[in-house]
Amino acid sequence: MCTCPVRRELLGRSAAVAGLLAGLGLLPAPAQAAWNEAAFAAIGIDAALAALGLAAPVESADIRLSAPDIAENGAAVSLGCATRLEGVRRLLLLVERNPTALCALFEVDPALEPDVVIRTRMAESSPVWAVALMHDGRVLFARKAVQVTLGGCGG
Repeated sequence: MCTCPVRRELLGRSAAVAGLLAGLGLLPAPAQAAWNEAAFAAIGIDAALAALGLAAPVESADIRLSAPDIAENGAAVSLGCATRLEGVRRLLLLVERNPTALCALFEVDPALEPDVVIRTRMAESSPVWAVALMHDGRVLFARKAVQVTLGGCGG
């Protein structure tokens, strides 16, 4: 027994219903965070934090930054940030000596554990920062120096 015609009919009708719902605006729009162009274009850590309207960060052992001591290829450096603190609103990953310091900004859902990992380019050996913005307004960070042996950004 072949169910191909039934399956095709079901898929066709499902597509038609989805199109109708989308046309009426009844399907949820994809989540899109507001793009902070000034923060991502800022040169230097202080300028990036100022563009985000953040206070001076305080170093904290509760913020865990994972980064290699030596990155053999600056074109793909793995950076991670995690914390077990409650009330994290945003996580930022920054590279101090990159042409633009802010590499990533994550809005953290309260239902999720704040733990992110990215691959980014590093222009040269540099301190990297993991910054956590808390719901109570505190800005906490961890910092680690990463030595790059091959060029990444622009080299």
